[in-house]
Amino acid sequence: MLAAVYERLGAARDVLDVRRMPRPEPGPGEVRVRLRLSGVNPSDWRARLHGRGTPLQWQIPHSDGVGVVDAVGPGADPGRIGSRVWVWNAAWRRRHGTAAQWTCVPDRQAVNLPEHVGDELAAGLGIPFITAWHALFADGPLDGATVLVAGGAGAVGNAAVQLASRAGATVLATASTDEKARLARAAGASVVVDYRSSEAAAALRAAAPDGVGRILELALGRNLDLDLEVLADHGTVVVYAPEPEPPPIPVQRLMARNLRTHFLLVYTIGPRAQEDAVRGITAALEDGALTPLPTVWFPLHEVAAAHEAVEGGVLGKVVLGLPE
Repeated sequence: MLAAVYERLGAARDVLDVRRMPRPEPGPGEVRVRLRLSGVNPSDWRARLHGRGTPLQWQIPHSDGVGVVDAVGPGADPGRIGSRVWVWNAAWRRRHGTAAQWTCVPDRQAVNLPEHVGDELAAGLGIPFITAWHALFADGPLDGATVLVAGGAGAVGNAAVQLASRAGATVLATASTDEKARLARAAGASVVVDYRSSEAAAALRAAAPDGVGRILELALGRNLDLDLEVLADHGTVVVYAPEPEPPPIPVQRLMARNLRTHFLLVYTIGPRAQEDAVRGITAALEDGALTPLPTVWFPLHEVAAAHEAVEGGVLGKVVLGLPE
């Protein structure tokens, strides 16, 4: 099969190579998926550049994708063959990610898709939507709550706006351009502000006079002052993305207002939380409640350019098309 592979850490064009690799065979409890699209996430380029703390021999990158089950291993249901599925977490502590024509994953990590869901949405579900679900619902339902989503046009942020709106929350969002603001509003945000504006806090407070109960944050150091101005007492900031430098945390300010900071890494939230998220995402898909961001396509042989696009903050969801 054709696959993108790296054998050392470094810049995308220095280490990524498209080559022929043996087609994987499913092990016990696994299914094999013939992939159509592979979704590219920020964690993919970070893993390629910095590693994940384990020895590297070779790695096919990417966690997410969409395709059709074409084989099952011992103990897996043979009735799944032919099922169209979305794949999540394929490359976490495994070598066969989704940047290839085939991958094998545990049965639970290949989730059946409703017929009406397109490949572009399905390829981008995994890491962004599971992250967004857990960040939103880890502490319970949101009906009647007010939520602020930083970066409402990003993959996780836009997923969070959609999921929170569906759950009955009032959703506020930040965005840095008019086009990003349009995407956040289309996803369900009632108010979108430019986080760089000197009027950002006032605009958010006008929309939520009692403060917001929950903030989904991708840049805590940059946005902490704004977050503290609009967060209600006893509120929670959920941080799901790293920054180059650890932010200073004003512990006393947080303590005085009984605020909570929840740091989240989707890969290690645990099987129960992951399965809760998958069930919730599936229900939203069945309802037709989810829509994709604009899709930025690259063919497999341009995988380095795809990584560079994500690393550079391109607007939209980057996917790789896999050869037939």
